Amino acid sequence: PHKRDEIAAMLDDRFTIRTLSEAGINEDIVEDAQTLEGNARLKAKYVYDRLQCNVFADDTGLEVTSLNGAPGVHSARYAGEERSSEANIAKLLTALHGQENRSARFRTSICLIYQGQVHFFEGIAEGVITTSRRGSGGFGYDSIFEPILEPSVRERYGHQHPTFAELSASDKNRTSHRGKAVNALISFLSSLNAE
Repeated sequence: PHKRDEIAAMLDDRFTIRTLSEAGINEDIVEDAQTLEGNARLKAKYVYDRLQCNVFADDTGLEVTSLNGAPGVHSARYAGEERSSEANIAKLLTALHGQENRSARFRTSICLIYQGQVHFFEGIAEGVITTSRRGSGGFGYDSIFEPILEPSVRERYGHQHPTFAELSASDKNRTSHRGKAVNALISFLSSLNAE
C-alpha cells in the first residue's frame, strides 16, 4: 500500500494503477531470484500471465557498502521471513555497530511488461545509515537512511541531514530510488502516449 501511494502521487490522470488485491490477486508471489531485476521480472510476469494486461512490478534493496552489499535482494526478509521492518532495522543497526563506513544506497528495479515486451527501469539513492531511527514518515528502512540531497532540497531542511522518514512526501519522491525509477517509467510511458 505504501508503494502504491507513493507511485500514484507521481502519476497524472493518464494512468491508473491497480494493486494486486484490486486486480484479484491475493496470494504471495514467490521472489526467489538472486537479483532485484530478477525478482521484479518474476512478479511482473506472474501478473501478466494471469491477467494479460500491461503490468509493472518493482523490487528494492538496501545495499550497505561495509556489508558487501547486504541486505540487498534480501532486504525485506533480512531478519526473517515475517518481513518485520522493526526487526530488519534492529539487525542492520547491530551489524553496523562501531562501523565507521556507513555508506549505503537504495536501489529499485522496475520491470514493465507492456504489450508483451519487457522493459527495465532503475533508480538509485546514495546515502548513509544513521546510528538510530529518526522520523515518523515513510516505511521499511526509511528512518535510518540519510540520503544525499540536491542543494535545492537540502536548503529546506537547514543544517539538518534528514532521513527519508523526515522528508516531505514530495521531497522523498523527488529524491528516492523508487521516485527515480518511476520517473523513468513515466517518461517511457509518456513517449508511447505521444506517438
